[in-house]
Amino acid sequence: MFEAIRVEAEKEPYFPRVLFASSIAVFGQPFPEKIGDEFFTTPLTSYGTQKAITELLLADYTRKGIIDGIGIRLPTICIRPGKPNAAASGFFSNILREPLVGQEAVLPVGEDVRHWFASPRAAVGFFVHATRMDSSRIGPRRNLTMPGLSALVGEEIEALRRVAGEKAVQLIRCEPDANIEKIVAGWPTNFDARRASELGFQAETNFDDIIRIHLEDELEGTHA
Repeated sequence: MFEAIRVEAEKEPYFPRVLFASSIAVFGQPFPEKIGDEFFTTPLTSYGTQKAITELLLADYTRKGIIDGIGIRLPTICIRPGKPNAAASGFFSNILREPLVGQEAVLPVGEDVRHWFASPRAAVGFFVHATRMDSSRIGPRRNLTMPGLSALVGEEIEALRRVAGEKAVQLIRCEPDANIEKIVAGWPTNFDARRASELGFQAETNFDDIIRIHLEDELEGTHA
């Protein structure tokens, strides 16, 4: 009995691995052409501020040895499964998801809007990799900007045309919304996510693959 207690006491202390779903919203304007790993977090929204606060707590609790934390700054996930919702970013998915099943979709911004994307499959991969990796490689900066794809709305549409044809593209209806345009204009558009990439995190490099992944994972490989 006493031997068992002694051996148990000699074991390394256990720190639970905690993964935090953070966001690129922790960054605020003005932006460089590409946001690198050294760029500071100055969120300009309450959502981004809350994410940044939690990032600091995650790093502090890890420093104190309470947890083994890793913050995952997610790109905008596209194509989101399910139905359209009220999220300002929802149209990025809507203009692909709905036409792929033969339904109309509304585009509230211009085709020249650029954003940072990754598929749901890539997002799952980020978290799976974070659970398995040697977290000592991360060092004290526990929050990582995930790799992704910087693309224009127009490039989304062209990928839809290549994968599903002109019939699908014709289901996109342009209805400019000044409020959505203003919100989206303040979002970051491009990143140099070198640090996360070197740690083994991976994402898509073109929108054709993002659409094909949606077809495979949500629509049994077919479209309308």
